[in-house]
Amino acid sequence: MVDVRDVHKTFGTHEVLRGIDLTVQTGSVTVVLGPSGSGKSTLLRAINHLEKVDRGTIRVDGQLIGYREVGDRLYELSERQILRQRADIGFVFQNLNLFPHLTALDNVAAAPLATRRRRRAAAFTHARELLDRVGLADKVDAYPRQLSGGQQQRVAIVRALALDPKLILFDEPTSALDPELVGEVLDVLRALARSGTTMIVVTHEIGFAREVADAVVFVDAGRVVEQGPPAQVLDKPTHERTRTFLSKVLI
Repeated sequence: MVDVRDVHKTFGTHEVLRGIDLTVQTGSVTVVLGPSGSGKSTLLRAINHLEKVDRGTIRVDGQLIGYREVGDRLYELSERQILRQRADIGFVFQNLNLFPHLTALDNVAAAPLATRRRRRAAAFTHARELLDRVGLADKVDAYPRQLSGGQQQRVAIVRALALDPKLILFDEPTSALDPELVGEVLDVLRALARSGTTMIVVTHEIGFAREVADAVVFVDAGRVVEQGPPAQVLDKPTHERTRTFLSKVLI
């Protein structure tokens, strides 16, 4: 589903991504771990072209993201074409980015109406079904300010689902939540994993990674240091940097 090859990204003089290679299989859950500032969020944003890479290529479901290839040269797509690609790649942001002036129902229905050009009745019916799926059937008319952090995050997740994406990217979906609210969001992610949704999740929730992930990727200083099945990376890491990191986050 995802093929990242030799991706580099620099901000000013700071090289954030230093030759990232990553392969994600269709229907799998990949958890990305790493310290703050290691490039995890930038990698996610590059996958749906919210950040333009300086070098390298990213393909989702075989399609080159952000560019078209002519011979051995790449040409950036138009904004309209990029938006069309992004419609297939759901993104759940760390800071949610819900529209404060829209209800939960309107937040979920907005993208299908604008991007997929779905009929209004069908879009709202689907939005209600998705909200019900995550236990928010009684919150369809609530505004974000009237919802708890966990409820807001669940709205953000189903908003990404509303476009029926091929892939969903999660940027630390529980980091802004009070500890007692983390579980309800992780339950939604577990249900998505069981449904076969292809997911890349940046998180520090080691228990979730151990339970749900098909692959764990440890990123440090803009490079993939180690990757493999959870049992290998979390229990028997081969790299000293991975062992040091895990010793500080594992409970």
